[in-house]
Formats: sequence, structure tokens, C-alpha cells
Amino acid sequence: MSISEIARYSKIKGLNMVGTGDFTHPQWLKEIKETLTPEQDTGLFKLTSNMDSSTRFMLTTEVCTIFDYKGESKKVHHVILTPSMETAIQINESLKRYGDLASDGRPILNMTAPQLVEQVMAVSSENMIFPAHAWTPWFSIFGAFSGFDTVEDCYQDMTKHIHALETGLSSDPAMNWRLSKLDRFALVSNSDCHSFWPWRIGREANVFELEKFTYQEVTGAIKSNDPARFKFTIETDPAYGKYHWTGHRNCKVSLAPQEAIKFNNVCPVCRRKLTKGVEQRVEELADRPINFKREGAPGFLRLLPLSEIIAAVLGTGSPSTQAVWKNYNLLVEKFGDEYTVLIDTPMDALATVVDAPIAEAIVKVRNGAVKVTPGYDGVYGQIVLGVEAPAVKPKPAHGSVQQLNIADFW
Repeated sequence: MSISEIARYSKIKGLNMVGTGDFTHPQWLKEIKETLTPEQDTGLFKLTSNMDSSTRFMLTTEVCTIFDYKGESKKVHHVILTPSMETAIQINESLKRYGDLASDGRPILNMTAPQLVEQVMAVSSENMIFPAHAWTPWFSIFGAFSGFDTVEDCYQDMTKHIHALETGLSSDPAMNWRLSKLDRFALVSNSDCHSFWPWRIGREANVFELEKFTYQEVTGAIKSNDPARFKFTIETDPAYGKYHWTGHRNCKVSLAPQEAIKFNNVCPVCRRKLTKGVEQRVEELADRPINFKREGAPGFLRLLPLSEIIAAVLGTGSPSTQAVWKNYNLLVEKFGDEYTVLIDTPMDALATVVDAPIAEAIVKVRNGAVKVTPGYDGVYGQIVLGVEAPAVKPKPAHGSVQQLNIADFW
């Protein structure tokens, strides 16, 4: 996707601000420079071709550090935020000594996590860095295969610069609240900037209420972790994530933590080691009970992507079908954007545009009344709606949002 396409799909989703992703990659940085213009005194950017666009961009990237710690190889992904093109260029100049930035959108760096933080913060105290998708089995701070047990073990004396953790698809704030040692960190949620499916933009997001729409206000709200400014996060059901439960994809074995422990984390079919899921890993480190609610922390709202809901109702198995996008387009055209459809629109209004089973499913997701068969070992969780598929075509609707079709997603 191009920057302009990201702006387009962000508007359709209902986002005011989106990360550029991958500013460490020379070609993508060139695209950023050519298509975005810095907005004066905000640390954010706008489309040069459409300065009236409501979409703001923040310069963001994700990098991977691989290093040895106490005789073990550690592999951790980190998110970096920066407020200007100048600081982005300086970060790249610093990091290119540790790896080939042109090799991947998420470059592998031969440096420790503390070294990374030190280099990034030396460029500017306004930069922000935090661990990405903190619980996935591979390449994360708490990953079962190559992670740590504490933030302090990972970042050591540079922990003072870490103010947040990204929860990832397979965990949510409630799971992270079970670890008292995470109380001082804000819990942020973001969609995957490396997915080539644009409907995944904004499937997880952060909601702020700010005096001014600036980089400094956003990062300040995260650092303060004040629910008056950092209102809540939008989360998928963690069971929807690809690594929520322990399992083995090849043998189609999926196990809750207690069951996985009974099998000694070995696949009962082929006897190979299971991929330990996020829920089991949280259970290992938690010092609080399930359903513990941390007072004074930003809350969260569980949703699922609209395209995935429609696909589940229609039984298509994938959102990449014309039938799904006909219904999606009708809803977004009528009500303005996906978040308005998912969060605010009453069922009777939805049912004037699409068939009742789809309207009913949207409201059931909104009310937390759906089940998700947990994902495991790289397999997404499956939505269980308990509604009948519509037998008739969607009702026509009219609006100003540009139509999406299957060609947009290939």
C-alpha cells in the first residue's frame, strides 16, 4: 500500500491518526518524504496531495534486536515513534551501523535492547520506544521461546525510558493487569503495519481525548497513563489472535493452558514440542487472579473487524469476497466509517441497510455476546456468532464513501 492508500483506508475505518510504519527502510522513507508534509508545530504529518484530509500521520517503525543474554539468544521487536523527519533520519543513521535497514521493513539489528533504547533516545528525548506485541511466542519481550520474564531484564538501565507495552492481538489489558510488575506501564494497542490486507488497519487502536492534536500530546498521554487523556484501547478478543492458546498447527491440536500442562507441552499426536500460547505464558508470570481489574488504568473495548463479522455470518471463510464487501460498502457509505458502524449505530438502523443476521451479529460483537474459538500456533481464532446467514441480497444504500472491491485487496 502507498501512503495515500493508508490514508484512504484509515478514513474508511474511522481513524484520525495512523502510523507511517517502516521509516527505517530507505525506500519507504523516500515515499514518506515525497507524499507527506509536516504540520506546523504538531510533530505530525498530512498528505501533501490533500492538505484538507483529516488523517494525520505519525512517524513510526518497528525493529528487531537479536542478542545474547545469560547464554541465551533473545529476539525482541520494538516500536519507535519520532516527531520529525530530521530525527527519523538521525535514528536511521545511528541504526544502520547495526544492520541492513534496506533488507526488510522491520530490520534485524545486531545490538541489545538497552543499546537500541540508548541510541534512539540519544537522538531526541522526544522519541518514544516500547516493546511490540509483548507476548507472542517469538520475537517479543515476554515470548515463550526467546523472551524475558521482566521488562527490567530486557532493557536493564534503559528501562527508565520505557513507558508502554504493546499488548498484541493475543492479549488484552485484562490479561496484562494480572502482572503487578506491569502496573507502571501504559498498555497500547496497534494494528500490524506489515499486513498487506488493508482491512486490518485499525483492528486494534488507541483512543485519546487531547487538548491539542500533537505528537507531544499523544506521547504525553501515554507516559502519564491518565484515563482522562488516554481514554481506552480498542481490542480484538484475545482468543482471535494467532497465538492465544498452546497448540500444534500441523496436527490441529489446540489446548488451554491447563490441558497443555497435562501433556507437558508436547503434542499428543506427533510428540513434538507445542507452541506455547500467550494465555499459558501469562499464567506462568501472573501474580494476580483472572478478572483482576486495575483501578485508575485506561479501559478497553472489545471489537472484531467488520469484514470478519460479515464473513462469519455469510460463512465465506474469508473477508476477501465480493459478497462481504458489498455489505461492508453499504454500511460504511450509510453511516460514515467502520467504527461508527461497530460502536454507535443501533441495530434497527443497521437492518435498514443489510440483512438482519448481519445487523444482529454486529450488535452481538458490540455487546460482548459472541464466542471466539481460540487461535493457536499461527492460526487465527474463529468467530462463533450463532446467527443464520441472510437468504436475500443486501438492501441498496447511497453515500459518498468510495466503494471498496476485491481488486483493492490484491
